[in-house]
Amino acid sequence: MSEGQAATPRIDAEAREAPAREVRPDRARLVGIGLMCATVAFFSCLDASAKGLALAGVDPLMTTFMRYAVSVAMISLFVNPVTTPSVVHSRRLGLQIARSLLLFGSTALNFLALRHLQLAETISIQFAAPLTVALLAGPLLGEWSSRSRLVAIGVGFLGVLVIVRPGLGAVHPAALFSLGNVLCYALYVITTRKLAAYDSTATTMFYSGLAGLALMTPLLPWIWTTPSAWTVWALLVGIGLLGTVGHWLLVLAHARAPANVLAPFIYTQLLWSVLLGFFLFGDVPSHWTLLGAMIVVGSGLYLLAQETMRRERRPAA
Repeated sequence: MSEGQAATPRIDAEAREAPAREVRPDRARLVGIGLMCATVAFFSCLDASAKGLALAGVDPLMTTFMRYAVSVAMISLFVNPVTTPSVVHSRRLGLQIARSLLLFGSTALNFLALRHLQLAETISIQFAAPLTVALLAGPLLGEWSSRSRLVAIGVGFLGVLVIVRPGLGAVHPAALFSLGNVLCYALYVITTRKLAAYDSTATTMFYSGLAGLALMTPLLPWIWTTPSAWTVWALLVGIGLLGTVGHWLLVLAHARAPANVLAPFIYTQLLWSVLLGFFLFGDVPSHWTLLGAMIVVGSGLYLLAQETMRRERRPAA
């Protein structure tokens, strides 16, 4: 998912505090699942808003700027150098900047793709992000995949080819933006995992939108057009709110339930995308899109099952 696939910031400390709450473990998991479903609903609404703005003639780069301007403003109310002086100190500043730029690239490419593609098409392609992470984790993190996992990854990428059908002229060339989004997002996930060993959650959150905002601000004279309708203003501000609240719900969900319990519910975003695309834009996904989506989702669920079994077999420390 565009925003929903965002790797959860380092939430281990908050997750460790979860058992201390006066909530039964089974109830906490149900609450976590509910929060995850709400998260993907927020991210689906964000994508639908971005597509609506693009159809209204708003430059996707202007939408990207507003996404980060609102997000940075909201986060700064709670995490800033005044309330938390140590938040600006990063042990890997270069990696923080690279992560922020990757997040910006992922968002901008997604918004550019939504200008031409259906919501169901973009999210189906973006479901390949976990497969890309699993593939790149070997050379970049030393987490090499087994032969069976590599086969599953290959099958998942075949699902993406079913959706895109290169050379057949069936899908708009903007699908390349979605593929670029997948690559940026996978690298964003990997840099987030690397930073977890060096910086706190607050520091990583503080830097998340800054590079994108700094990059976009000088471009405003060329991309800015003052909206003439209040609905456009509402959507522009709403995109930032949806993204920020969505990531907050994601953290809350992971503080209450393990990642392997929550991960399958990420795929409910496909249902939201199909429904919103149909009711808001009259889009009906093709049978190729749905078939490719099922292949990609199936591969992702297989990788998740393999990871769950691997952890269960791991001896207790």
